[in-house]
Amino acid sequence: MSMFQAAPPSRFDLRFNIAGFPVRVHPLFWLIAILLGSGSDNLLMIPIWIVIVFVSILVHELGHALAFRRYGQPSSILLHFSGGLTIPESLPWGTGYANVSLTPNQHIFVSLAGPFAGFLLAALTLAVGAALGGEIIVTTILGVIPFPVVLMPYGSILTDIFITMLWVNVFWGIINLVPVFPLDGGHVTRYVLIQSDPIGGLRTSLWVSVIAGGALAAAGVVLLGSIYMGFLFGLLAFQSFQMIQGIAGRY
Repeated sequence: MSMFQAAPPSRFDLRFNIAGFPVRVHPLFWLIAILLGSGSDNLLMIPIWIVIVFVSILVHELGHALAFRRYGQPSSILLHFSGGLTIPESLPWGTGYANVSLTPNQHIFVSLAGPFAGFLLAALTLAVGAALGGEIIVTTILGVIPFPVVLMPYGSILTDIFITMLWVNVFWGIINLVPVFPLDGGHVTRYVLIQSDPIGGLRTSLWVSVIAGGALAAAGVVLLGSIYMGFLFGLLAFQSFQMIQGIAGRY
């Protein structure tokens, strides 16, 4: 079973609606958010980190949900232990129910809407930081990925808050665009390759996912010192390889 599948409902779920979309927050979401923020030396940053992760992932999933709505497909949002999912909902169709059939290009638009919603939130964060007198500088991650930083004049805690907000929405947004399935970049790669090669495009996209996932797992451990990133992308690469074996078994 994929770790990105919907978690079953529990009696401890937080449920609410936003912009007309039902939202369910599984209790394990909070646990993972705490674990990811527990590396901070400042205990005050842990609850702030949890709020930032919650808001950022919710905005990301709202991007997907609004894109689905554009094409007439209703959806709901789930925040769980792997992050977030936007789940298409069935529509009444004749005597039963069905989902809206999206074209490959529409699927690509829906996939890109999530990360770019996060980039818009990052842009808003930069605008607020500048309005409050912060200094914006652009650094790089791994010497390649541009990363904006806001240095606030009112103390380190505000600087930490702005940097964390930008880290989650810029760095995670870029990572989400890498061609690893089932991340958004993996979906984009899949639909691009299926259009150019309807027969072998799916298999090719999965091999791209295996290679990219393995490379990112190694880079996460060696260059960033992140065991979590190594485990996550190693698992995703392995799942893609299993899917390739499943395809081979059907033919």
